[in-house]
Amino acid sequence: HIHTHTHTHTPIFKKFLKSCTDVLCCMIFLLCIIGYIVLGLVAWVHGDPRRATYPTDSQGHFCGQKGTPNENKTILFYFNLLRCTSPSVMLNLQCPTTQICVSKCPEKFLTYVEMQLLYTKDKSYWEDYRQFCKTTAKPAKSLTQLLLDDDCPTAIFPSKPFLQRCFPDFSTKNGTLTIGSRVVFQDGNGKTRSVIELRDAANGINKLLDAKSLGLKVFEDYATTWYWILIGLTIAMFLSWIFLILLRFIAGCLFWVFIIGVIGIIGYGIWYCYQEYTKLQEHPSSVLTIYDIGIQTSISMYFQLKQTWFTFMIILCIIEVTVILMLIFLRNRIRVAIILLKEGSKAIGYIPSTLVYPALTFILLSICICYWVVTAVFLATSGVPVYKVIAPEGHCIHENQTCDPEIFNTTEIAKACPGALCNFAFYGGKSLYHQYIPTFHVYNLFVFLWLINFVIALGQCALAGAFATYYWAMKKPDDIPRYPLFTSFGRAIRYHTGSLAFGSLIIALIQMFKIILEYLDHRLKRTQNTLSKFLKCCLRCCFWCLENAIKFLNRNAYIMIAIYGRNFCRSAKDAFNLLMRNVLKVAVTDEVTYFVLFLGKILVAGSIGVLAFLFFTQRLPVIAQGPTSLNYYWVPLLTVIFGSYLIAHGFFSVYAMCVETIFICFCEDLERNDGSTEKPYFITPNLHGILIKKQLIPQKQKE
Repeated sequence: HIHTHTHTHTPIFKKFLKSCTDVLCCMIFLLCIIGYIVLGLVAWVHGDPRRATYPTDSQGHFCGQKGTPNENKTILFYFNLLRCTSPSVMLNLQCPTTQICVSKCPEKFLTYVEMQLLYTKDKSYWEDYRQFCKTTAKPAKSLTQLLLDDDCPTAIFPSKPFLQRCFPDFSTKNGTLTIGSRVVFQDGNGKTRSVIELRDAANGINKLLDAKSLGLKVFEDYATTWYWILIGLTIAMFLSWIFLILLRFIAGCLFWVFIIGVIGIIGYGIWYCYQEYTKLQEHPSSVLTIYDIGIQTSISMYFQLKQTWFTFMIILCIIEVTVILMLIFLRNRIRVAIILLKEGSKAIGYIPSTLVYPALTFILLSICICYWVVTAVFLATSGVPVYKVIAPEGHCIHENQTCDPEIFNTTEIAKACPGALCNFAFYGGKSLYHQYIPTFHVYNLFVFLWLINFVIALGQCALAGAFATYYWAMKKPDDIPRYPLFTSFGRAIRYHTGSLAFGSLIIALIQMFKIILEYLDHRLKRTQNTLSKFLKCCLRCCFWCLENAIKFLNRNAYIMIAIYGRNFCRSAKDAFNLLMRNVLKVAVTDEVTYFVLFLGKILVAGSIGVLAFLFFTQRLPVIAQGPTSLNYYWVPLLTVIFGSYLIAHGFFSVYAMCVETIFICFCEDLERNDGSTEKPYFITPNLHGILIKKQLIPQKQKE
């Protein structure tokens, strides 16, 4: 029984063990997947994604939800926005003031006392004011009774909806921040307040909404440009396919196309950054915008700073110089890498199905990502409304305790803390399921990382098996069996799921530790000193090196699994020993070959990125009219660039795996055969002579 099913007499296949490997890890992996599916079903039953999209009032009701009294009231209104400067905003993640759903925001200044005076002359003032009050509110209450019952706001001011919430309608007049042409206003409690105070209060809420603000605007941009994004990614796929086909015939010429293209794209980026830097230097902006007051996210503001473009220009210059220097110093090894790519092109030409395999990997990865996102959303929105005691003045011993809004006014808490509110805080619960939701989030993330790495490992092992079949065929292509890729894929699933799960588990654990490290860094950022920051950087560097080293070893272990059919540990040991006996293999097939392919990925992503930039910034009106209502043009732009790079990476990784497999087989071939009639080499004579001439194999092996 030979692993690659070739009818050759090479001794390498006699040691193949046709049996399941790492069965225990396979069973654990399958149990984790079953648990993952159960977790998704339970989260689907308890979760409600509407809680993440609709704003919620103080009673826990959705604003704008169809089929409810708030169906036409889509905006959340704060009774007293000035209370949002309280420290409890960040402690309780909730502004300590009553919040109701309204159909529109206030358009003018008006206090409750002023409304009462005008109400005696014109009833319409109450009709305008009452839409910002609770349904039980009446116009004849005294200010003291109003504050006690908390039925209406003491004052309203010009506002505009932002993120489905009423925010002050700030503007600038002669460089001064104003609201409704006023700098000061009455708060309805007999105090005169400034616009600066209102801005600080709005910023207090903004700290809670920044992430959601960016998320909603990004979602809007995706909804507007998804069609064009798909077109860009499709072009990237065809461009990658064309490059792979051309590599088989004109690898050397195509390499120079890569070089000139990459240098040209980086050069264009340097030129554009210089143009933007010069433009901002000649016409500095001095107008106060909404970004300056912090109501919206400040990401776009960075693109209005000349320092930003200067930094981009310096970074691109460094990259340009680095690429040129690498080309100069690695020119000899690049020639060898091109030769290996040509041999890989022959293998791919005999097994064309390998060019389609990245599509399968992309589909499997997409399924994993979608399942993880959906499960995370349903977990985050699981639970029932939880209400907390909120003291507007911050002087209540019962603050942040759980309460019931239906009976709150009759409890001892309401008597002990006059003015305290029982407002909606978040969704949660006291059941066993709700208590373990944070643990479920960790489990969801960990299994997601495990599945992602398993899909990648499965692809690498399947491709390695197919290319090993090509190498160990004595007469190419006559001795190559039919459908080698699908045979290799089925063999990897049937016999080596446990071994692939073992290798991917190690990577997933390392990645999980890195995420935990980043989480702790985020939570403890304010308490860090110089030593802790230094240790953090060291840990990041160590984990990065460890992850890449394990990925490299795993990739070669999967090749040995595909050839011999042994378990993961034995294959990893054999791969490591083989690499140590052929140290120059790292310099040729990994660094240099990957560098050549990396240039191809950069060329694909850069070309599509330049076209997308010109399109989304309305600079290609002759070809097509781009979308004109984007919040951030860099959202679809970065998506197209990143997606194009991933697509190019998926296709070019086939070549990388092919070259690496061929070289591993070549090293095994030289160790087990001597080129005689009894033990002939399986490598083509042309490639064998070139590799030996280039001294890629130690002298001991040549002898």
